[in-house]
Amino acid sequence: MEDVLEAVGPRLRALRNARGITLADLAVTTGISESTLSRLESGQRKATLELLLPLARTYDVPLDDLVGAPRTGDPRIHLKPIHRFGLTFVPLSRRPGGVQSFKMLIPARREPVEPTPQTHPGFEWLYVLNGQLRLLVGDRDLVLPPGQAAEFDTSVPHWLGSADGEAVELLVLFDPQGVRAHVRPSAGRAGPDQARNGPVTS
Repeated sequence: MEDVLEAVGPRLRALRNARGITLADLAVTTGISESTLSRLESGQRKATLELLLPLARTYDVPLDDLVGAPRTGDPRIHLKPIHRFGLTFVPLSRRPGGVQSFKMLIPARREPVEPTPQTHPGFEWLYVLNGQLRLLVGDRDLVLPPGQAAEFDTSVPHWLGSADGEAVELLVLFDPQGVRAHVRPSAGRAGPDQARNGPVTS
């Protein structure tokens, strides 16, 4: 594992140089600071999923190619949807612990949904695939179209749903606290207001 992680930085630098991309350009494209990218390439910053996902998307390569992970066993992830509070979460990663990735589906609704912002420990990152996402974070009320991303501290009151009543699809990264709050089965059943209102915490 240590050898794999140590090889990530040089591999990223070689890939960037081969594409003729500067650190400044890469920072603009990925939203990652130049200093973080430089430390990542030099091995001074540990590679994480939050850093590697935008880089894989920018370079248009699989994550495994960035880390040089050996392909052992069955590489396929068997997608088993999780349904909570009227939402659907499809796991996209299977690594135990740490940050987990999901495809989140917000269904279309005929009646408008009253936002119910909630808080929980952790941090969240999302990327809109389809539809118009309405995102409330603190006193900010935003509409994100496909192709836009957001990240926020989930200790700040937040809520997300459809901006126009149509279905929304997005990718979401949860840290362990977020996974427990969003997709882990709870001891009690959701009340009718939670089930009707849909996204109660994210």
